[in-house]
Amino acid sequence: MNTNFKKIGVLFLLIITFASCDNTDDSNNNLILPPTAAAFKSISEKGVKKNTQNFTITAGTGVVTITSAKGVKLNINGDCLTKNGVAVTGAVDIEFIELFDKGNMLITNKPTMGIMPDGKKNLLISGGEFFIKATQGGVELKTSCSMNMVVPAALTDGVDNAMTLWSGKIDDRGELAWEQPKPNADGTGGKGGVQGEGNNYYVTFGNFGWTNVDRFYSDPRPKTTLLVGAPTGYDNTNSAVYLSYDGEGNNALAKLDTYTPAGLFSEHYGQIPIGLKCHVIFATESNGQWRYAIKAVTVAANDVYTFTLAETTVGNEAQLIAAINAIQ
Repeated sequence: MNTNFKKIGVLFLLIITFASCDNTDDSNNNLILPPTAAAFKSISEKGVKKNTQNFTITAGTGVVTITSAKGVKLNINGDCLTKNGVAVTGAVDIEFIELFDKGNMLITNKPTMGIMPDGKKNLLISGGEFFIKATQGGVELKTSCSMNMVVPAALTDGVDNAMTLWSGKIDDRGELAWEQPKPNADGTGGKGGVQGEGNNYYVTFGNFGWTNVDRFYSDPRPKTTLLVGAPTGYDNTNSAVYLSYDGEGNNALAKLDTYTPAGLFSEHYGQIPIGLKCHVIFATESNGQWRYAIKAVTVAANDVYTFTLAETTVGNEAQLIAAINAIQ
């Protein structure tokens, strides 16, 4: 009888020990391991893949029109496509991404941050972010002609005549920012690249890659820089911090794109309006899902906001998109 009691006691201790070693138990924040940089990068890559539409066109047959899932019409002249400088014919694969809401901008890590003439960055209000890639046999193609898109303005809260054309610039860390092309002789680039007429934007551009219809966010209030602290173990390699400005609709997402020696996320250009009502968003990866927290704030000068792991929620891609798009 005494032996059986001892066996039961040992078994009980083993169960307790096993349970205490389970690092997936979110009820105890001390047992949650931060993701690797590769895991965090991977979850954003999944977001890009989710948003990628695939088409096949035939080169050498003149202008071909592709209609996206949201009704954007992309016109490509197949006679102008080249591979290593040589004109191509036959089947060509087209990858197309369209982003109109901040939820999908976040899961793809494609914020709307524009490079100003002085090199600083400021929030852009977007009329749509687009990515276009053409390949044949796995080799990327170029075009010698302009392309154009017809973008329904219903997707962007109506026509805004201040919108201009922007091109995506990827830095050596894989981060996207937007720069404004100079006007070209053929009218593309700059303001000439975007015309709002009736219920559509008519967009003309000359290169594959990332293209955006945008204007700078404007606010006359004094500006400040803010700082955000992530939970222990999280930094700019395995997490990110974004800002959603209240009252700016669903088509703008800022990002705190620098990291200070003190271990804080920062928008170091001093472009955040004092008095701005916004939501600060912390996002990272957790066992193949998103871990995130959303905090409503009113910006004061030199604010510092801090997230703890206890404030975070774990959810799938669709849940995160819904949570971000619900911010008003």
